[in-house]
Amino acid sequence: MDKKIIAQILHEIGVLLELKGENQFKVRAYQNGARAIEMLNEDIKQLVKTGKIEEVKGIGKTLVENITELVTTGDLKYYHELKSSVPEGLLEMLKIPGLGPKKVFKLYETLSISTIAELEYACHENRLLDLKGFGPKSQENILKGIEHIKKFQGQFIYRDVYSQAEKILAKLKECQEINEASIAGSLRRFKEVIKDIDLLASSEKPGQVMEYFIHLPQVAEVISKGETKTSVILDTGINVDLRVVAPDEFYSALHHFTGSKEHNTTMRYQAKNLGIKINEYGLFKGEKRIIVNSEEEFFQVLGLQYIPPELRENMGEIEIAEKGQLPNLVNLEDIQGIFHIHTNFSDGINNLEELVLEAKQAGFKYLGISDHSQTAVYAGGLKIEAIKRQREEIQNINSQHQDFYVFHGIEADIHADGSLDYRDEILALFDFVIASVHSGFNISGERATQRLITAMENPYVTMLGHPTGRILLGRKGYEPDMEKVIKAAKENNIIIELNASPYRLDIDWRYLKYAKEMGVKISINPDAHRKEELYDTIFGIKMARKGWLAKDDVFNTMTVQEVRDYFNKRKKGYESSV
Repeated sequence: MDKKIIAQILHEIGVLLELKGENQFKVRAYQNGARAIEMLNEDIKQLVKTGKIEEVKGIGKTLVENITELVTTGDLKYYHELKSSVPEGLLEMLKIPGLGPKKVFKLYETLSISTIAELEYACHENRLLDLKGFGPKSQENILKGIEHIKKFQGQFIYRDVYSQAEKILAKLKECQEINEASIAGSLRRFKEVIKDIDLLASSEKPGQVMEYFIHLPQVAEVISKGETKTSVILDTGINVDLRVVAPDEFYSALHHFTGSKEHNTTMRYQAKNLGIKINEYGLFKGEKRIIVNSEEEFFQVLGLQYIPPELRENMGEIEIAEKGQLPNLVNLEDIQGIFHIHTNFSDGINNLEELVLEAKQAGFKYLGISDHSQTAVYAGGLKIEAIKRQREEIQNINSQHQDFYVFHGIEADIHADGSLDYRDEILALFDFVIASVHSGFNISGERATQRLITAMENPYVTMLGHPTGRILLGRKGYEPDMEKVIKAAKENNIIIELNASPYRLDIDWRYLKYAKEMGVKISINPDAHRKEELYDTIFGIKMARKGWLAKDDVFNTMTVQEVRDYFNKRKKGYESSV
């Protein structure tokens, strides 16, 4: 092992020690040792063999032992033990400009942040604004650094990709040689994590279309260029594949390239039973092409009700479509109001009046304010006096806005044993209570399940917030048995949140269909920390549709009066049972 690698390992040990919060003398010893090794003119193997390594300035007894082990064995046990004791994500966070080991350790120690995705989410929740050594400018610079890193990550959250895909699609539609164009692939199916963008266009002049495409201002690099398919990399680091087909092939190709593979395979069997061949080029009866002028016609030829793109995952949609019994999926226009909104009483940016005005502008009829509870000190959780002040402010707002209503709620922390962090007489003050886990993620699935069930058994709990605690591309969550959780929600008349933050989208869409079957209401909540995030509701809508939800399955499609009656009925129910 040469001196360059040894110096690199010693330097990394110093970084790891700093990430663990070790004393600075120990950290500096490894940093100085690394520099001393780098500056050596002598052969390090010879120095170790003769014992003269001990005479090198800046190399103490412990480092002599480490260097000797590295030279003689080619490895260092202490280095591997130390590396395994530090969350891998902390080292990744060091790639963010301006974040050194001390700051990363502070984030880990105070906010339990151990991945870049968790850090990004914390910035969007304004967790760094009042953290010593950070502040608004630091938070802004960290977000910029994360954006740079994400260019080379290879996976992206839906929100980041979709906005770029829409811009490219709009540009394509300006091309005179293009007849029709659409987003395809997993993006069209509204998968929450996306690897690349698939676009489809129809044209009689594909060569000219491809030439137009590669010269769009967003294109940073052309990977390959052909008559039917061209692949590029955008300046944001996202790969885009554009396929161009003949005009009479467009709708068959759109179905094929939307996928999923499993859905397409089952569709081919469906077609085969009707004596029809189906592929990316069209529908064929023998050698004769069956012309279709829309996707609706495509499904109609196969004896099927139109299957929306988001349902095409081979989860029973084809069998249900054959019976004509697919649900009329929920739309944004169905949403009357939204819950899980944070104000500047805790870690939100905007005051209540600003949020109300923005919500009215967005077309909503009510808001459910739910700031953090007292355990969430890092997020300015509300003490009793703050709760009373906020309640008065909400009452004043409601008296001033006759066409809008604000419900007063709280996002109460669920403790490890499933209890909440306010006494029942405090919880009784609120119109609704969202119970959420914000700490203690490293527990077994069984314990996580029981923790959530115990919380839902509290008679003052109205909703279960972000049930698995996941952060997309950052934190897997605590993996409860969601079927048991959903059953418990049904038994206790609890609404389950579909957290619409594009960083969470939790509950996972794969469990929504089961919740629907169980009759559990879902509330699509933006978890907004600034007024702009009220519009994140649309991402929850997309996931709700993917989970087969219709208007009647969603709690916040109810009117103001229906919601008020629902909350009052619950309160009377548990007050009379006490």
